[in-house]
Amino acid sequence: MNPFSEMGKMLVLFGIFLVLAGILMILVPKLSQLPRLPGDILIRRGNFTFYFPLVTCLLLSLILTLVLNLLRR
Repeated sequence: MNPFSEMGKMLVLFGIFLVLAGILMILVPKLSQLPRLPGDILIRRGNFTFYFPLVTCLLLSLILTLVLNLLRR
């Protein structure tokens, strides 16, 4: 089987997942606010706020890696 067809299928499925996640976030506004986990970077100085969800990104990456590896088998 052509490796590009497998990658194409995965990209289409990922795109569908992103569209569904976007629709869900529009319909349920509470879901668009991710919780702040310990280890996320938050800097507030005057009228400037910088927020980088470092631990949240690592956790989402781990979950997505596990799910995609399970789907590949």
